This record gives sequence, structure tokens and C-alpha cells, in this order.
Amino acid sequence: MGKRKAADTATVFSAAAPGRGPGRMLPRRSGRPSRLTAERLREHILNVATELFLNHGYGLTSIEAVAQTAHISKRTFYHRFQDKAALFSAVVHRIIDRLHPPADVPLISGGSLQAILQHLAQLMLQGALTPQAVALHRLIVAESARFPELAAIATEQGGRREAITLIAGLLEQEARREQLVVNNPLFAAEQFLQLVISLPQRRAMTLGTPMTAAEIDAWPRETVDLFLNGCRGSMSQVRRK
Repeated sequence: MGKRKAADTATVFSAAAPGRGPGRMLPRRSGRPSRLTAERLREHILNVATELFLNHGYGLTSIEAVAQTAHISKRTFYHRFQDKAALFSAVVHRIIDRLHPPADVPLISGGSLQAILQHLAQLMLQGALTPQAVALHRLIVAESARFPELAAIATEQGGRREAITLIAGLLEQEARREQLVVNNPLFAAEQFLQLVISLPQRRAMTLGTPMTAAEIDAWPRETVDLFLNGCRGSMSQVRRK
């Protein structure tokens, strides 16, 4: 074990290094790893774990398999992650974080509520239909019955609450201006999220015919129209009363 530990701390794994595969090692001086070395090693472990989880599932991916594929000791693994659930949580968090739009792309800018919601719907749909997002959703659907913690991790790390809170705030503002009737903004925001993502993602998982590029392009606009027309229809009924 002592020799293996020395090998772990004396090497840097760098999947991004030109001309090197994800399992290649860069020699460095022995001793305590630098912060950059530690960050690169953690990223390497997450790269390996992401591939194993998405390709083989949660149940069939063991800590031993991650350590062996990453060429590290289990002691090195446990120094960074408490258990497999903590590793999966880190993998989900990184996938979702990479799906976020760049920092210079505003989530909300000037314009009508319809334009803002359409912009948000487009961003969410683009993220939900990436190969990693589809594979992650497939994994959670397939294995959450055996591993209930997966759904909890996905909910906590998936940014769903953040999106619902943002959309609910927009709807509440419009309701205060008496432009919409929304009795429960959080519930309405959750339904909007389902309208935007659920069916396209199911079809991307081959649970139905995959959507064409034209259908994906039109989906945010048509979804927002349907959603807002329902809210405005309720407004018309209130005014007639």
C-alpha cells in the first residue's frame, strides 16, 4: 500500500494534456501534491467516474472499478470522496455546471415575458438534450427504484430548484401587474419546466421518435405560447366576472 500511495501522490493525471490519454501520468517530485496537482487528480477521477456511471450504470460501477481505471489507490479515492454516493453527486454537479450557459450570457434581459421565457426555454432545452444530460437522465430513471438516493442527488445538484425559483419570480411579477392569473407561481413554474424538457428528453432516450432539428427549434416558442395562452385565458375569465 505504501508504494501505491507514493505512486499516487507522485503523479499528475491530465486528460487535457496534449498527446496524452486520460490514463497517462505526468511525473512530478514526491511530497505533498500542489493544489493544481490535487485539482487535476480530482478532475481525472471525475472523468473516469463519469464514463463508468454513464456507460455501465450506478449499480455496476464500484469504487474498486473507479480506482483501478483511474490508476489510483482506494486510499487516494477516499481522501477525496466519502463514498460512491458522494462521487456520483460530484459527477452530477459537474455535468449540470457544464450545461449552464457562459457567464457572459444573461439569463434574463430586457423584453417581454414571452421573450424571456422563450430564451430560458431554449437554454434549458439545449442543456437537457446534450448526450451527457440524456445519459444521466436515463441512468436515474433506470436505477432510482433500486437506489432512491440517485433521485435525491439529481434534484439537489441538478439546478431544478434554481430554475423553478427564477421562473416563479417572473410569473409572480406579471401576476402582480395583473397580466396573468397565477395562483401558485412555484407550481406553475414546475409545470412550465416539464413542458419544456420532459417530452423532448424522453424522445431523445428513444422513448418515441427522436425530434427533428426543426421540431427542436420550434419547441421553445410553441411551448411558451401554449403556457402563456393558458394563463392569459384565465385572466380573461377573471375580467369577465
